[in-house]
Amino acid sequence: MTPTGTHDPVAAGVTEERPAESATAPLLSVRELNVRFRTRERPPGGRRFRGPRPGRFAEIAAVTGVSFDLAPGECLALVGESGCGKSVLASALLGLLPGNAYTSGSAVLGDGLDLITADETTLARGVRGRRVGLVPQSPAAHLTPVRTVRAQLEETVAELTGTPRAGLADAAREAAARAAFPEDHLDAYPHQLSGGLAQRAATALALVGEAPVLLADEPTTGLDRDLVSRTVDELRRHTEAGHGLLIITHDLAAAERVADRVAVMYAGRIVELADARGFFGSPGPRHPYARGLLDALPERAFTPVPGMPPELGALPEGCAFAPRCAHADERCAVLPPLTGGTACHHPLTTEPDGDLLVPENAADATHA
Repeated sequence: MTPTGTHDPVAAGVTEERPAESATAPLLSVRELNVRFRTRERPPGGRRFRGPRPGRFAEIAAVTGVSFDLAPGECLALVGESGCGKSVLASALLGLLPGNAYTSGSAVLGDGLDLITADETTLARGVRGRRVGLVPQSPAAHLTPVRTVRAQLEETVAELTGTPRAGLADAAREAAARAAFPEDHLDAYPHQLSGGLAQRAATALALVGEAPVLLADEPTTGLDRDLVSRTVDELRRHTEAGHGLLIITHDLAAAERVADRVAVMYAGRIVELADARGFFGSPGPRHPYARGLLDALPERAFTPVPGMPPELGALPEGCAFAPRCAHADERCAVLPPLTGGTACHHPLTTEPDGDLLVPENAADATHA
């Protein structure tokens, strides 16, 4: 594991993969991406150390072994509970991790640039906003506090599109309208915006550059249901020109509305990767955790997933979901690989009439 901005595939035990040279090559190909945070341990009770600091460190496994492709024209929804590593993944792709983060693996754009090994100059001048756009999770923190929304939109339009000065005002209004940002608030400063308006301003800025890859991290936060639908529809329209959209969200209804595929993340790992139609419809999710996420929706069983997610600094060697899983057995002491789109020793199956069957291989679970 090497510091952010450097990469050692040999030490990481992986080989970098590059997309094939073809018209259907992915816009983004992520392979075995890992992110670790190294923090100093504290003594029992959470008290701070006094005197010289001992050399003990704790490692937080925020993202582990994540692999996926994003195809031209595709929307991939990344879902999961808070703290599972979704936003850390987005930050890693854009080089926005803090200094105590260590990364390995690769994240290769369609033109061959590896985002994990790229230096800050390349990311700042040639990637962010141009080749990879970002709708941030905390928009207020990404807006310049001393400049109006209009000024920030005009500057972004000029920088990313080359629009002449005379056309900047109209272009900024068009960019605002695209994200449903009201024109009568264009001269407001970020601190004068509600959470929903700040979210729409950030979305407008992210869409300006028509980046081939767009990362939308919780883009519907603070929006009412009508604006949620309008916002995700506009993000989905971004893919019509052959662009790719990775939407990170807790809003499963929004994901169902726009996603082509769904990746379910738990404790830093992708535990299910499935076609959206089958995931939200029939046969439904195959991983017990993914099934639990859907069953927690009010329009479904309205039954929460029992228990709490594990601490990323103290993950078990086997399946991290086992303590919360009704189907767990001794096999779960071994970490299940992602096979056939599901990382589970006993994936669920569904009958044609929609009835849930016992997990696959459950009959011989006691003999495993």
